[in-house]
Amino acid sequence: MRNRLLLAALVLLPASAAAADEFPSLPTAEEIVALMGIQDLQRQVSIEGYAGMRRYVFDNQHLHKRAEMLVQVQGDPDGTKHFEVVSEEGWKAAHKHVLRKMLESESETSHPEARAKTRINPENYDFKMAGTEVIDGRTTYVLEVSPKRKEKYLFRGRIWVDAEDYALARAEGQPAKNPSFWIKSTHFVQIYQKNGPLWFPLSTQSVTEAHIFGTTDVNIEYFDYAPKTVHASDNSVISAKEMPKR
Repeated sequence: MRNRLLLAALVLLPASAAAADEFPSLPTAEEIVALMGIQDLQRQVSIEGYAGMRRYVFDNQHLHKRAEMLVQVQGDPDGTKHFEVVSEEGWKAAHKHVLRKMLESESETSHPEARAKTRINPENYDFKMAGTEVIDGRTTYVLEVSPKRKEKYLFRGRIWVDAEDYALARAEGQPAKNPSFWIKSTHFVQIYQKNGPLWFPLSTQSVTEAHIFGTTDVNIEYFDYAPKTVHASDNSVISAKEMPKR
């Protein structure tokens, strides 16, 4: 009877626990993801939003078309994003049908009620420990992520979590659902960088294979990102980079 109970327990052993046996000296995937959520919340409540700039570059060699767009972004304390296009150059169709659509989509999914459905957490993903890797001199935990729903705003791939700050350092993969019939595949790599106590995106590279238009690269460069803080005298919110230097 005891042997049968032991066998049943082994059969019902969660996949995460089995994965932990492969890396006995490391925390489990569930522990890492839980700490990610806690640390992310602490970072979010420590600032009054953020401000930054982005440069989008669209390049399709098959059509010999290229476009660039400079964008200012403002992040609210609740995570909602607001975009303002500063300048546009190149193929107008790319601005209208690709780059501006990307901004609209990101703005919509940044609202709290929508962002809850795309967060990297156990409600939206399954996780499996894949080991460790050093990125820019910092140790990261590598996790395989599998979406629980087939939705275009979720993805399948891997994430790299900083082992000290439990912040997202890198994400790579493809959408859980193909966003269009005309698209064969999309692959992206997003890299984050620590700026003071906070982590901000540094770059995003995506490659899309389409049935008619061939390969399209969209690269995003993030710069001048800084948190906003509350001015002590009048409670107004200003960017950290705009604060007077002492």
